[in-house]
Amino acid sequence: MTVIHPSNSLPNALNLNDEVLAAYYQPIIALDTRRITGYEVLGRAVGKESVRSLGPFFGDESIPMEEQLQVDRIIREQAIARLGQEKSPPLLFLNLKPSWIYRFGQLGEMYTLTLLKKYNVDPRRIVIEITEESFDGSIDVLLALVENYRSYGCQIAIDDVGSGFSSADRIAQIQPDLLKIDMHMVKRSATHNGYFGVLRSFSELAEQIGASLLFEGVETTEDLERAIQSGARYVQGFLFAKAEPNLRDPYDFASIIDQELMRHLKQYAMTERYWHNRAEGMAAKLQNIVNSSDSPNESDVWLRQLLPDLDESFMRIYICNEEGIQVSSDYRNDAIEGWTSEEDFKQLNWSWRPYFVPNLVLLNEQRRSIVSRVYTDLDTREWIRTISVLVRKGFILFADIKDSGKRARNR
Repeated sequence: MTVIHPSNSLPNALNLNDEVLAAYYQPIIALDTRRITGYEVLGRAVGKESVRSLGPFFGDESIPMEEQLQVDRIIREQAIARLGQEKSPPLLFLNLKPSWIYRFGQLGEMYTLTLLKKYNVDPRRIVIEITEESFDGSIDVLLALVENYRSYGCQIAIDDVGSGFSSADRIAQIQPDLLKIDMHMVKRSATHNGYFGVLRSFSELAEQIGASLLFEGVETTEDLERAIQSGARYVQGFLFAKAEPNLRDPYDFASIIDQELMRHLKQYAMTERYWHNRAEGMAAKLQNIVNSSDSPNESDVWLRQLLPDLDESFMRIYICNEEGIQVSSDYRNDAIEGWTSEEDFKQLNWSWRPYFVPNLVLLNEQRRSIVSRVYTDLDTREWIRTISVLVRKGFILFADIKDSGKRARNR
């Protein structure tokens, strides 16, 4: 452990008592390689028999920025110096507040880049992690400074996605390489449709801008399971290790990752097989009805014959033509009244829905049915899936079915 500055030259707000400042490292594991791919650098005050987090110091808005930055630079230099000694250096995640980048970057002080040159560290091994913080400076100036880090080869991550500085607007402008998702949102998504929808939107956003999702705060195997289901590529948290003074063997947590990935794969395959079988069973019943019907284009006749075979999980069924126009009544299942029909839905155009055109193209004689991923119903706010079935050429049935949420969900 290297002490770069004596304690008597440090801010009084640190309240050091025979302690020294030290960089600690929390491992970040990649799911694809099952290896430790990098470490987040965290500051600690270390005594003879104690280790204290510097999080409260950095989070205290009453402490002058200059004092916080003085301490951060000590931690940062320790970590970069350590990285320069590694033969196969991992990624190093360095936390920087946007206000620090903004204020001192305008003065030409790119301190991190200076340290990389000093200790001969490849900038591609550095991830500049922009922390959550209210920011009222010029976003254009901040973007230019962040781009300067990127031009040297550093990667950019945004922390605490979904709160504070990390708004969708900021993400779109910065276009980070990584989005860090707090595990609290993932835990809430297990029982709250709203959080589940927001979490999925981040997964889709990451795909659209070419970023990877990093889930922090993973404390249990259940957390890891939810992170995998939500599209995580990287994970970190107490399930693996707290922040430590030393780096670990890259494969220390490979067995945990392998076990959970295998469990997820089996559960996911079982879920998709279950829904595929339901869809194909429905398609077979519908085909029998249509083939034996004397009314080749009577969609309401087909549906009324199908209703007795549908269980209570079915919420709604209707038929559209290949132009997206609903040609049948809307049949809805109520817990009290049972199945009822509404003719007012005829002639509505559903071709605007994202799934309609892909389903129209994919459904054919060889593929009679398609199952959607789980989503929230507009009316009931329940988790549902939609089964699409090719009734006959030019006609598609759509059935909305409740999903219990117990099985693994599609991303």
